[in-house]
Amino acid sequence: MTTRTLTRRAGLTALAVTSALVLAACGGDGGGHTGHGSSAAPGSAASAGASAGAHNAQDVAFAQGMIPHHRQALEMAGLADGRASSARVKDLAARIEKAQDPEIRTMTGWLKAWGEEVPMAGMDHSGHSGMPGMSGMMSDADMTALKKATGKDFDTRFLSLMVRHHQGAVEMAATEQDKGRDSAAKAVAGGIVTAQNAEIKEMKQLLGTS
Repeated sequence: MTTRTLTRRAGLTALAVTSALVLAACGGDGGGHTGHGSSAAPGSAASAGASAGAHNAQDVAFAQGMIPHHRQALEMAGLADGRASSARVKDLAARIEKAQDPEIRTMTGWLKAWGEEVPMAGMDHSGHSGMPGMSGMMSDADMTALKKATGKDFDTRFLSLMVRHHQGAVEMAATEQDKGRDSAAKAVAGGIVTAQNAEIKEMKQLLGTS
């Protein structure tokens, strides 16, 4: 009887230790690696995945170029709420903000993990619109005209400029898919290509040019 009791206690102890190890492993996983469109949060997990894997100069250029590119898209989208006349344009702008703000945080995390410079906010639009890797950026004149527009004029300007802006982002993301090395960065690039191509199609439909 005593031997059986000791054996049972030893078995229960081993089970408890095993369970604790499993729970610790799950807790330390951080929700798994994530990219664009993943159900997991796009912050720390994605940056951790980027820091763990090998990356190249193209991955760095992609993040450093796409962060200010996304920031400008957020600035453009933020104008829609008080200026657009179309509910569909306002909805599109809100979706752009929802998608691109987390991507900025994710790419910022990568650059910090890689020990690379994070682009400063408030970069001059005209100074970067002609730079390689910054395709589709609006000039200061474009942004000023958009800020002054209201109603249907705003809707048309916003959609036309954002189509061009998205096309630039798709071009940059396609380059990352082709020449990048980091799996997390390439996954985000793939998500940008898919999502923004779909939005380009939607915006062209709203403009009546599809």
